[in-house]
Amino acid sequence: MKTSQRVSDLRVMTADQLQDEILRLKKEQFNLRFQRATGQLENVGRVREVRRDIARIKTIQRNKLIAAAKG
Repeated sequence: MKTSQRVSDLRVMTADQLQDEILRLKKEQFNLRFQRATGQLENVGRVREVRRDIARIKTIQRNKLIAAAKG
């Protein structure tokens, strides 16, 4: 999925949905780290994607929090 499309999908999610998505990505990140440590990781680029997706979601959560505090 393209990044711009992914971000637009994330922006319409509720706070609970975003939190669930972060939880899912953290689990995936753990599994990827475990696979890397055991030498079973095939798609090494996925580690970077997951890390950036987590950061993206946290940024969106923070922006929503700031917008709610202002408005």
